[in-house]
Order: sequence, then C-alpha cells, then structure tokens
Amino acid sequence: MSTPANKPARSGPVGVGVIGAGVISKQYLDNLTAFPDLKVHVIADLFEDAAEARAKEYGIPEWGGVDKGLNHPDVEIIVNLTIPAAHVEVATAAVNAGKHVWTEKPFSLDRESGLGLLKTADAAGIRLGCAPDTFLGAGVQTALRMIRRGDIGTPLTALTTFQTPGPESWHPNPAFLFQHGAGPLFDMGPYYLTTLVQAFGSIRKVAAVGSKAKDVRVIGSGPKAGEEFTVEVPTHVSAMAQFESGASSHSVFSFESPRTRMGFVEITGTEATISLPDPNYFTGDIKLWRAGDEDWTTVPATGPANGRGMGVLDMARSIRAGVPHRATGDLAYHVLDTMVSISESVDSGTFVNVESSAPASAALPEDWAPETATI
Repeated sequence: MSTPANKPARSGPVGVGVIGAGVISKQYLDNLTAFPDLKVHVIADLFEDAAEARAKEYGIPEWGGVDKGLNHPDVEIIVNLTIPAAHVEVATAAVNAGKHVWTEKPFSLDRESGLGLLKTADAAGIRLGCAPDTFLGAGVQTALRMIRRGDIGTPLTALTTFQTPGPESWHPNPAFLFQHGAGPLFDMGPYYLTTLVQAFGSIRKVAAVGSKAKDVRVIGSGPKAGEEFTVEVPTHVSAMAQFESGASSHSVFSFESPRTRMGFVEITGTEATISLPDPNYFTGDIKLWRAGDEDWTTVPATGPANGRGMGVLDMARSIRAGVPHRATGDLAYHVLDTMVSISESVDSGTFVNVESSAPASAALPEDWAPETATI
C-alpha cells in the first residue's frame, strides 16, 4: 500500500495506538513497548478505567476512549485488540482516520464486511495487517525455509490437529468462544490455516463436516463458575482442503476431546515428512523423517521468536522502507474466506470453492532483530 494521501512521510520510530485493554493486550504490550522501532503513545478502550490501568502498567503516556486512540496525531498504526464482533467497525474507523491497522484475528466475521474493509483501505492507501503473526516466529519460519529449499521434495499433503475439551473449564468468561465468529474453527483455525497457506499457497476448495455435542456448557472457573451458556456453533469440525498446487490437507478443530492434542502440523512431500511446531507459538523444534530413517531428525528453530507484536513491527519497518509487510489483510481475508467456506460446507454437505487468494509472504530473515533500532 502507498502512503495515505495528505500524510507526509515520517522517520524514526513508528507511532502506535492500542485500542482494547483486555487480556490479550498484555501479551502485545510486553513487546510493543520493548521494540525500539515502535513508540506506543496511547491505549484506548470503551472502559476508560481499563485503559488507564493498562497505560499506567506499561508507562504509556495517554489513555482514554476509542476516539482518543483514533485521533491521536502521533499514531500511525492502530493495534485493534477489540472483541471479534467489533474488529471491522474499529478497523474501518481507523482507516477513515488515516491510520494503518493491525487487527487481532479473525479479520472479520463474514466475507462482505471483510471485503468492504479491504476495499476501503486500498482506496485510502492504508495498510492492513492481521494476526496471527506466529508464522513469523522462528519455529514456522525455519520449517518453511526447509520446505522451500526442497528438504521434503514437493509438498503433497498435510495433517493438522487441534483437540481439547474446550476452554470453559479454565476461561473465566468463555461464552464468546462458543458464539458466531468463534468455536474451534474460527478461534484456532487462523493459526493452522495461515501456516498451511504459507507452505502450499492459496486454498481453492474445501469440504467439511461438523457437530455440536452439547447445546449448553457450564463455566468451570472464576466468578461466574457454575453459570450456563448457550453453544451456537459446531464444536467439532473436520475439514479437507485442496490448494492451488493440487496438494491437499485434512484438519481437525475440536472442543470435544477429553484428550488434548494441540499443535500437530505434519506435512508430507515426495522425499520426506516434516513435523512443525505448534503454530499458536513462535518457536519450537522441527522434526524431519526421510525415507529409510529409523527415527525423526530434530532440527532446532533459528531466528527471532519474540512473540505477539512481531507482525506490528514488521508492518512498521515495512512502512518506513516502502516495501510490502508479511501478515497482510489479504492473507487474513483469504483465511477468513476459507473458514467461512468450511462452515458453508458443514451446512450444505458439499464442496465449497474458495474464491479469494493470498500472495506468498516473503521469508523473514534469520537475523531479523526486533530488539535493534533500524529506523
């Protein structure tokens, strides 16, 4: 994206405003306030007391309501950490205020609003970025480098698994995770599907089945323990995907398994099979099994693994350099489009074509150093 109209080019650290002072903001701010190429000027929230508390915790000089973040003159990137239902509304307001936007996943809850946001930003010359940025971490990046240099031959197939009993046992307010726009598919799918798109390219069609074991669940911890809530979406989804290359994958997303299996991503090629670290994390060892091997070969991850906010930093550095950033709105929309297509396949019992595409993200250099001032 180009520099927004009427916005002179700037230099030095990129100004950041955070909107949303909830639980996830702490993970972001641990890094955003430590990266010298970023300067967090303000934190905003509908609940201004929450914004004030988080600002004082991190030494952020200003806080207030949402408009405070949107209209701050020194903010170039809005980091949108609001609830999923508000993502597009807040991101659109930020675009209209001339700010680049990084949004927590999911990008949107439906195709129409997501496409509208992409078009609005494109017309304004504004960059959009979206979580997950975990694929920029050392774990997945090391695996992608191995795949791209041919260590497994031609990638053919993938298996991914995310299975848990569900978050209501530990989350103090879990109902939103079982509502439209969430469930195991929309909550965890972005991590796995983003990784698969990086390895195989765009997804062209999907087929899926889904189920819901319970219509009502019970909060298991915190001040609301014992309260019931309604389950609105499938809590187990089994999905197949075919990629533009002809490769295929099978993925399970479940809140119905007494046994927890998380982070399983295995990609098989013509020459070998590679096991990736959990795509919800930024690092972890890679394992390689070649034909004829007696056991897996472990390959340590190399490169940065600072955590959430790496994508914001990559966007900021890319703004200054005038080059594309990696965790783009187009990538996030393609993953959203895929998840909506999977949901439609669950409902229809048929294959559903995925119309969008995502350009390949450039590899992150192994020596990319978030702790170093570069702009």
